[in-house]
Amino acid sequence: MWIQILLITAIVVLAAFMMRRTGADSHLAIRRLLMMLFVVVAVASVLFPQWLSWLANLVGVGRGTDLVLYGLIMIFLAFVYTQYRRNIALQRQLTLLARKIALLEAEQLESDRRRPHD
Repeated sequence: MWIQILLITAIVVLAAFMMRRTGADSHLAIRRLLMMLFVVVAVASVLFPQWLSWLANLVGVGRGTDLVLYGLIMIFLAFVYTQYRRNIALQRQLTLLARKIALLEAEQLESDRRRPHD
């Protein structure tokens, strides 16, 4: 009983933390819906662990814990892929920013050279 309360509390707290607005979320509504679905499934699996075994048998997996493991592996791979894509986008932005700064500094240096010295 206590472990169920602890797990459900942890699930809800983590979900609330992950659903915070970060300012750059273009898919915030989809992310929130998926997070709420995850919370419902996670709480249900804590309260009724036998349904995972039933679902695992339904899809051809031996145990509910194996089904959870396979699901976590898929989520992890999706996370790695999205982080990779985000990293590439950030690298492009950083490159463009560095180029703009270099051009502005070169322009400033050129204007300083052309200006007569007092």
